[in-house]
Amino acid sequence: MADTAAAVQQPNASVGDWIAVAAGSLGALLATLDISITNSALPQIQGQIGAAGTEGTWISTGYLMAEIVIIPLTAWLTRVFGLRRFLMWNALLFTAFSMMCGMSHSLSAMVIGRIGQGFAGGAMIPTAQTIVRTRLPRHQMPIGMSMFGLIVLLGPLLGPVVGGWLAENVNWRWCFFLNLPITAVLVPLLYFGLKSERADFEAFFKADWLGIVGLAVGLSSLTVVLEEGQREQWFESSMIVYLTLLTVAGLTLMLIGQYTARQPIVRLRLLLNKNYASVILIVTTVGAGIYGVSYLLPQFLATIAGYNAEQAGGIMLLSGLPAFLLMPVLPRMLGKFDSRWLVITGLVCFFGSCMLDIGLTANSVGHDFYASQILRGFGQILAMMPLNQASMAAVATHEAGDAAGLYNMARNLGGSIGLALLGTLIDRRNSYHDSVIRESVTANSAIGQEHMTSSIASFVAQGGDYAHAQLQAVAQLSGEIARQAVVMTFSETFFVLGVALLCCVPLALLLKPPRPGAPVSTGH
Repeated sequence: MADTAAAVQQPNASVGDWIAVAAGSLGALLATLDISITNSALPQIQGQIGAAGTEGTWISTGYLMAEIVIIPLTAWLTRVFGLRRFLMWNALLFTAFSMMCGMSHSLSAMVIGRIGQGFAGGAMIPTAQTIVRTRLPRHQMPIGMSMFGLIVLLGPLLGPVVGGWLAENVNWRWCFFLNLPITAVLVPLLYFGLKSERADFEAFFKADWLGIVGLAVGLSSLTVVLEEGQREQWFESSMIVYLTLLTVAGLTLMLIGQYTARQPIVRLRLLLNKNYASVILIVTTVGAGIYGVSYLLPQFLATIAGYNAEQAGGIMLLSGLPAFLLMPVLPRMLGKFDSRWLVITGLVCFFGSCMLDIGLTANSVGHDFYASQILRGFGQILAMMPLNQASMAAVATHEAGDAAGLYNMARNLGGSIGLALLGTLIDRRNSYHDSVIRESVTANSAIGQEHMTSSIASFVAQGGDYAHAQLQAVAQLSGEIARQAVVMTFSETFFVLGVALLCCVPLALLLKPPRPGAPVSTGH
C-alpha cells in the first residue's frame, strides 16, 4: 500500500518531458523506417546506380552493419557529448547521409551513405527508450514505452510499403529525400525537449577503447557473415572465413575489456541479472520472428502469388492493425496485468499465426494470410510491449542507457541471426523437396505420364506442333515442380519459426517485473 501511494504521489511528467519523449520516438521512427524502406525499391535503385546481381544487398547490409555497431555504443557517446547535442547532430548527419543516398549515381556512394545513415540512425533507437525511462514517472512509463514499442514494430512494417509506393508512383530517390521534412520537425523538438548538458571529453579519452575496437570489428564482421553467408556458400568463401576470424578476434577483445576496463563499453554484467537476461533471450528470438516473417511473407507473395511490392506491403500492414486497436488500452494493460502473462500470450499468438501458415498451397494468395497476419499483430504487440518495460524495470535508473543499448542490439542481432538461419533452411529444404518430387514424377510414373499427355494435348490444341508441345509440357512440369517445392519449404519454415517462439514461453516465467504501481527498483 505504501509503495502504491508513493507511486501515485509522483508528479506527472511536464510538457517538456513529453516533448522529449515525442522527439525520441520520432527519431526512432526515422531510424526504424529506413531499415527496410529500400527493400521494395531495390530493383529500381540497382538499375539506376549500376549494381549488378547480389551487389545491391550491400545497400541493406551496410545500414544494418553500422546500426548494430552504434547501438551498444550509444550510452557511452551520450555521456561524452550530452544527450541533446548528441541527438541533434545525429539527426542532422542522418539527413545529410540520406541526401547523399538520394543523389547517388554509383553503388560505392550509395553504400557509404547507407553506412552513414546506419551510424546516425542507430543511435536514435536506444536513446528513445532511455528518454522514456529517465523522463517519465513510474505511473506514466507504460504510455511512453507503448509509444516506443509501437514505433519499433511499425517502422519495419511501414518501410517496404512506403518505399514500394514511392518507387512505383514517384521516384526511388524520395525514399531518402523523405527524411528531410521529418528532421525539420525533429531537431526543434530535441532542442526544446532536452536540456543542455556539458560535454565530458575526459570520458572519451578514458573509455574502454579495447572494448570499442573489439565491438566495432566483431559486430560489423558478424553482421556481414550473417547477411552474406548463405549467398557466399558460407565457409566455402574465403571472405566469410576471414570475417569469421575477425568476429572471434573482435568479440575476444570486447570480453577482455570487461575485466580490464574500469567502465566497460558494454556492460555484459547486466546479463548476470536473470530477469534482464530472460528479456534479452526472448527479444532476440522475437526479433528473429519479426524480421523472419517480414522476409518470408513478401517472398511467398512475390514468387507464388505474383504480387508486386505495393500489394505485398498491403498484406504486411495488416499485422500493424492490432497495434492501433490496442493503443488506447495498452498502457493500462501494462500497468494492470502481470507482464509475464502478457508476454506468454503474445508468444502463443505469434506461434499460432505461424501454425496458420503451415498449410500453404500453390494457390494461396493475400487473403489466405488475413487471419494469420491479424493474430501475428496481436502476438507482436503483446510480447514486445511488456518486454520493453521489463527490460527497463530490471535495471537501475543509471544503467538504463546501457540496458537499452543491449536490448536493441539483441533485437537487431536476433533479426540477422534469424534471417541467416531461415535463408540456409530455405535453400537446403527447397533443394531437397525439388529433388524428391522430380524423382517421384518421372516419365515412367503414372502421374508423370498422365500430366505430360494432358499438357501436350492442350498445347497441340492451341495450335502448336507435337514436338514443340512436348517441350512446352516439360517446361511447364518443371516449373510446377519448382513451385510445389517452394510452397512446401515455406510451410516448413513457418513451422520452425513457430516452434522457436513457443520455446521462449518458459523464459517468460523468469520475468519478475515490479508489482503494478510499485516504484522501480534502484538496484539488482
